[in-house]
Amino acid sequence: MQGNRGVAYVGPGKVEVRTIDYPKLEHNGRKLEHAVILKLVATNICGSDQHMVRGRTTAPLGMILGHEITGEVVEKGADVELLELGDIVSAPFNVACGRCRNCKEGKTGVCLNVNPGRPGGAYGYVDMGGWIGGQADYVMCPYADFNLLKFPDKAKAMEKITDLTLLSDIFPTGYHGAVTAGVTTGSTVYVAGAGPVGLACAEACRLLGAAVTIVGDMIPERLAQAKSFGCETIDLRTKAGLGEHIAQILGVPEVDSAVDCVGFEAKAEGEKHQEAPATVLNGLMEVTRAGGAIGIPGLYVTDDPGSKDPAAQHGVLGLRIGLGWARSHSLFTGQCPVIRYHRQLMMAILNDRTHPAKAVNVTVIPLEQAPQGYADFDKGVAKKFVLDPHGLLKKAA
Repeated sequence: MQGNRGVAYVGPGKVEVRTIDYPKLEHNGRKLEHAVILKLVATNICGSDQHMVRGRTTAPLGMILGHEITGEVVEKGADVELLELGDIVSAPFNVACGRCRNCKEGKTGVCLNVNPGRPGGAYGYVDMGGWIGGQADYVMCPYADFNLLKFPDKAKAMEKITDLTLLSDIFPTGYHGAVTAGVTTGSTVYVAGAGPVGLACAEACRLLGAAVTIVGDMIPERLAQAKSFGCETIDLRTKAGLGEHIAQILGVPEVDSAVDCVGFEAKAEGEKHQEAPATVLNGLMEVTRAGGAIGIPGLYVTDDPGSKDPAAQHGVLGLRIGLGWARSHSLFTGQCPVIRYHRQLMMAILNDRTHPAKAVNVTVIPLEQAPQGYADFDKGVAKKFVLDPHGLLKKAA
C-alpha cells in the first residue's frame, strides 16, 4: 500500500503536513466505480483556503485542504471509460455529478447531487460535501469522465505544467469574472484585488481583448506584479477616491466592466484599511458605467463567525443595492463552473496565447514546505504557491 501525506488545518493560522490514509474509490462508505485516484503532479494554495486557515469559517480541525488539483491517473473504477492509467489531468475544484439538472445546464458549481447540505461541492472545503482535499500525495476524484480534463500531449503538458495547473481554479475563475462582467475587445476594466485570482483575471482580460485593465490593491508588491504584464494600477492606501484614480488613467471616472476578486475579507480604502466586507462591491457600483456589469468571483460566505461585524457574521452586508439598481447594473455571483472554460483555456496555454503562471508569479515549493507557503501567502506576497509533492515539477523544470 502506498503512503500518503496531506496538508491539514489544525487551528487558526496553523496548518501541518500529516500522514493520512491512501485514498479509496469510495466516499462515505459508498463504492465509486466512476472515480479515479490521482498521483498529484501539482496542487496549489488558494486564497479560499486562507479564509478557513484564518479561522473565518466553521472548518473542522484536521480537515485536509486543497481544491486545486493536477495529477496522473494511477487507479480507476470499472465505470471510467475515457481515461487511462498514466493520463495527466486537471480536476476542476467543483465536484459535479454531470447528471443533475444544474450540471446538464452547465452550472457545475451548484451540482445538486454531491453535497447533502447545499448545492455545490468542492475538494477540501468546509460545507462542500466532505470530499477530501488534494494538497496531498494522492487524492480520489469522482465522476472522472465528466469532471477531469485530459491533457492531450503528456510531454508538452509537463513543459507548460505551471500554467496548466492554474486550470483547476484561479484561471477559469478569473476568466469567469471577466466574462460575466462583459469584458470584450476594447473594454475598460477595473479588477479589485491583485492576489492570484485578481492577477489571473487581469490576464484573462488581456486575453479577451480589453483595451485597459486597471488593478487596485493595498500591497505594493502585488501592484508591481500587475504592472509587470501591462496593467494600470491603483494603490488603495491613498486618500483619493476610486473614481478619481480611474479618471486619472482613463479621463473619466468610470469603467465599462468591473470584477470583484477580493470577497468578504475586504478592507476599506485609505490608510487605516479596517475590514469592511461590502466596500469593494459598493465601490464597483460607483465606478461601473450605467448599464455595465460586475463579475463577482470573490468569495462571500453565508456565515462569517470570525467577523467583528454582527451582521456580517450571518452573511448580511451593507450593500448599496439601490445604487446598482439605479444604474441598471448586472451583478453575477457564485462559484465558477470550471468545465465551461477549462478546455479552451488549456488550448490557449498549449498554443502560447496566454501565460497565466507568469502573470500570477507561480512559485513552486515541496509539499513539506506548505506551512511556510501559507504563512508567506497570508502576509500578502505577490506569489502563487504551487506544491510539488513528488518532485515532478522540479524534474520538469
